[in-house]
Amino acid sequence: MGFEPASDILAPYTVLDLTRVRAGPTCVRQLADWGANVIKIEMPTNDTAGANNMGGSRDGSDFQNLHRNKRSMTLNLKSEAGVEIFRKMAATADVVVENYRPDVKHRLGVDYDSLKPLNKGLVYASISGFGQDGPLAARPGFDQIAQGMGGLMSITGEPGKGPMRVGIPIADLCAGIFAAQGVLLALLARERTGEGQWIQSSLLQAQVFMLDFQATRWLMDGEVPGQAGNDHPTSIPTGVFETADGHINIASAGQPIWERFKRELGDARLDADDYADGPSRSENRKALNALINELTRKDTSQNWIERLNEAGVPCGEINTIDKTFASPQVQHLGIARDVISQERGPSQLVGQPITMSRSKSEIRRPPPTLGQHSEEILADLGYDSAAIETFRKDNVI
Repeated sequence: MGFEPASDILAPYTVLDLTRVRAGPTCVRQLADWGANVIKIEMPTNDTAGANNMGGSRDGSDFQNLHRNKRSMTLNLKSEAGVEIFRKMAATADVVVENYRPDVKHRLGVDYDSLKPLNKGLVYASISGFGQDGPLAARPGFDQIAQGMGGLMSITGEPGKGPMRVGIPIADLCAGIFAAQGVLLALLARERTGEGQWIQSSLLQAQVFMLDFQATRWLMDGEVPGQAGNDHPTSIPTGVFETADGHINIASAGQPIWERFKRELGDARLDADDYADGPSRSENRKALNALINELTRKDTSQNWIERLNEAGVPCGEINTIDKTFASPQVQHLGIARDVISQERGPSQLVGQPITMSRSKSEIRRPPPTLGQHSEEILADLGYDSAAIETFRKDNVI
């Protein structure tokens, strides 16, 4: 079976995937889902370090979601023959993506400077924990470490209860997505110049970027943001409120929405000067939240959601993940995609969150088994069956 693109957009491009664990595979998944011919390169099974370098078992839900729409070949880059095969592949590829520690690619001889003479159009993407150089570049990168160093944990959680990580590996995911964006930008630039370039992203850079308005509160106003729990740090009252049968999110942002919210709650105490404008509501947040909770406990979550949205006040459910995927709107958006896993049979994975009017992304391939496509890829490179058998005997593949 040859290459079957998941989309028409990136179908002309070949990507060599040297990534592992999460940030790198996230980047490459973006490219694969939009049609790139991704060749995922893994160490042969009898290399114990390589056998576990993908961050989980192949039949695990995490691996299945990260590595769809790719082909797999085994290649021992610690061998001279393996590096020579990789260099031959890089000479005609469009993109290489790696997320080794910064020094590893240089030791292996598969860094950008080593490959550029073979292919001036090559786009080379590197994802690291803290950057390719600098005082902390040699540290091993890990999502939660980046969340802490990048400031996120200091603004997450309830005041006075210590730092709190968020429930997803957001630094990993964002670094991967930004690297994919960098690859696309570099390919666009290549259309004009004919030359590729080395693009870099890191967990730390991604996490700091994602601080967004919290970062500029410090950079521009000299204010160090703190934890606000479920309350929005600047738009008040916005947060989680109790109902007769659970909890809901209410976002009363800005004076017009606050006035509509007040009318729907229907309690004269909300007309007090303490709550008259944004600064007053911020100063008296605790008392205001207590009063709102007293009022919202008088009706059910569903009734409040319907009432407030009808009144023009943003309000919504707080779903567990099973209820998220049961939501009629989520089902309408079609983000859960069917796939026939080679290890698990009929399954569903999370599709792309982008809808385009002419092009679409599909899950054309389930995650590959280890080295599933080694022989067909090597044959495409011009190696005959005898050479391929020698590679296998010598632990090159």
